[in-house]
Amino acid sequence: MVKQIKKAAVLGSGVMGSGIAAHLANIGIPTLLLDIVPRELTDQEKAKGLTLEDKVVRNRISESALKKLLKQKPAPLTSKSNLGLIEAGNFDDDMEKISEVDWVIEVVVENLDIKKKVFGQVEKYRKEGSIISSNTSGISIEAMAEGRSADFQKNFLGTHFFNPPRYLKLLEVIPTKHTDPSVLEFMKGFGEDVLGKGVVLAKDTPNFIANRIGTYGLLVTVQEMIKGDFSVGEVDSVTGPLIGRPKSATFRTLDVVGLDTFIHVANNVYHQVEGDEKAAFSTPEFMKKMLENGWLGSKSGQGFYLKKGKEILELNTNTLQYEERKKLKTPGLEMSKQQKGAKNKLKALVYSEDKAGNLLWNILSPVLRYSAQLQGEIADDIVAIDQAMKWGFGWEFGPFESWDAIGLEKSVSKMLAEGKEVPAWISDMLENGFTSFYKEEAGEMFFYHEGEYKKIERNKKEIDLKLLKKQGKLIKKNSGASLIDIGDGVALLEFHSQNNAIGLDIIQMVNYAVDEVEKNYKGLVIGNQAKNFCVGANLALILMEAQDDNVFEIDMVIRHFQQAMLKMKYSHKPVVSAPFGMTLGGGAEMCLPTDHIQASMETYMGLVEVGVGLIPGGGGNKELYLKYLNSMPNGVDFDLQKVANAVFESIAMAKVSTSGEEARDNNFLNKADGVSVNADHLLYDAKQAVLALDAAGYTPPIRKKVPVVGETGYATLLLGAQAMVHSGYISEHDLTIAKKLAYVIAGGKVPYGTEVDEQYLLDLERQAFIELVGEPKSQARMQHMLIKGKPLRN
Repeated sequence: MVKQIKKAAVLGSGVMGSGIAAHLANIGIPTLLLDIVPRELTDQEKAKGLTLEDKVVRNRISESALKKLLKQKPAPLTSKSNLGLIEAGNFDDDMEKISEVDWVIEVVVENLDIKKKVFGQVEKYRKEGSIISSNTSGISIEAMAEGRSADFQKNFLGTHFFNPPRYLKLLEVIPTKHTDPSVLEFMKGFGEDVLGKGVVLAKDTPNFIANRIGTYGLLVTVQEMIKGDFSVGEVDSVTGPLIGRPKSATFRTLDVVGLDTFIHVANNVYHQVEGDEKAAFSTPEFMKKMLENGWLGSKSGQGFYLKKGKEILELNTNTLQYEERKKLKTPGLEMSKQQKGAKNKLKALVYSEDKAGNLLWNILSPVLRYSAQLQGEIADDIVAIDQAMKWGFGWEFGPFESWDAIGLEKSVSKMLAEGKEVPAWISDMLENGFTSFYKEEAGEMFFYHEGEYKKIERNKKEIDLKLLKKQGKLIKKNSGASLIDIGDGVALLEFHSQNNAIGLDIIQMVNYAVDEVEKNYKGLVIGNQAKNFCVGANLALILMEAQDDNVFEIDMVIRHFQQAMLKMKYSHKPVVSAPFGMTLGGGAEMCLPTDHIQASMETYMGLVEVGVGLIPGGGGNKELYLKYLNSMPNGVDFDLQKVANAVFESIAMAKVSTSGEEARDNNFLNKADGVSVNADHLLYDAKQAVLALDAAGYTPPIRKKVPVVGETGYATLLLGAQAMVHSGYISEHDLTIAKKLAYVIAGGKVPYGTEVDEQYLLDLERQAFIELVGEPKSQARMQHMLIKGKPLRN
């Protein structure tokens, strides 16, 4: 078998196939993307005098798929340059090239005969020991492998990605009875460590795990909507974030997935099961009518919802007419909203004796019992089922975690009182005194399995900060941040203020952390496990002080922030930041001075202060400028003005990266900084970076003077901004902000090429920040952002 996957081939260039090829390219694996040869010429090809024998025609389908990758949203590629790692081809001319690859992934149409025909071609050309897999969403993996050679069969398995492959975490891996255990183990490790996926081992059953339960849950919801005469909008107002599900809830999710795809997946189970389960997977008549009408959802422009101008209408499933969107409002819903945490909200709502509570109970109860009924059939344990639903469908907690949240004993009593059948193993579990599926003990998590609790085994690269704190690893804590011992002589500074916004509490902990680490640790990681790394400084606090004309207070906070960043930068122990998600404004300023940035693949980093009428105040202008300067080759003359222009444009336009790699393209990361594909391994990777710096004999950077473009460069920077005002592209206040920013980046009124120290630049930055805070139009922008959550252009 292969020990490493250096090159791959994807067979089938549809949305899923091209998306998988893009994800492989994102992680640096050269990939061959093949599809069928067209049978007819397009009008454009005819006009050019091309024939069916021309290569450009024969590769048209796969080449077209590559072009679409550059236009799709959300973007499948983390950097447009990654497209160069994908080679387009076709099955007739290029199949022999798979002899060079280590992994062949089949993603052709969901038809067993066609798949078997493709695998016959694969067997003809593949090299011995190469891995072959199918991305089927439900066709039998065993059936696909029938008739193939022993080497093919032992290296064959299912690898079911979820769409879009870059963003959805779940990878279901499905072995056959012939799959070599070492191949299965390799692919699980490769999936987690290289592909960055949450890997779940599934059994070869219809729709595997996530689609089996997820589709059932969606259909149960539809059936309850019909029975209770609820509207589409009313159901979505109950089945979204309030119960730990995505914002898209039920019907917006179906619109995103596509009704045609959903019905295909539902039919896949429908045709392979019997009795009550078969009935549960039957497609409602109104959905069949929607399919006939082509109302597939987002891809067709209308589905369960239709956008008319700024208004979003919902479909009346009885009349198939679009109406004003409705939301349920009940006492139970209001009571649930007052609870802290999604599990408490769920528990409060599911037992509320009103319309919303009854709807939720009638949806949730069957899904819990169905999941328990399938345990052992679709997966080996409850953990796999819960993980599949969280990683594939975006649930905050899986079926068995949900069951624990609402109380196993209480809910089972209610089910039995209603005459519902509960799987025997659940009854046995309760009779033997096991009252929850999960339990925590000594900082470790355990799950119930066959009469006992078993420890949940995690990848050693997963660091769980909550568990570490429960294990007594907390060093110090205040209202905004905690310092935690993450082992091997490394400490971690975790933010936990609201939205991880930076205030004096976090700044105080930065100073404490640097002092503590210099005394007792090898180095420091700055990271956390919230939704986003940090969305910036505490804007509400800044606005409040500005409206009170408390300039002294603002000046003090900015000074403390700047000095904390300098202290961190010149610490005698290495500091590594681990950004992910939104890393904006002050969040980016927290990362830029660190010795190493270990970003997540999904890192959206930018200095966005102009959106609230300000410029960076914590050293961000200076540090981004230095990042650009340090990226210049040693000993090579470069145009200092071009560097200043690039930094000015990045901050003035509030550019935000769409990935960790694009953050590197934007010079927020340098060549030595890292990008972690698996978000769960981010803190581990950052810790390893600290240890590597320490092992190399770390010394802090030397304080150097910084060359600036001065007065002449300032004038150059303003030329473009002034032209944009005259053309009406930006407002007069935008120009005011641009002038302050240009002055800071240019280094003030000094001659071109003057070398200044960092404190001088920080003083310019702080002064400009304070002057802008006092501007009424900047305060209006701050207030608008706090209230509306989006920028105001005034």
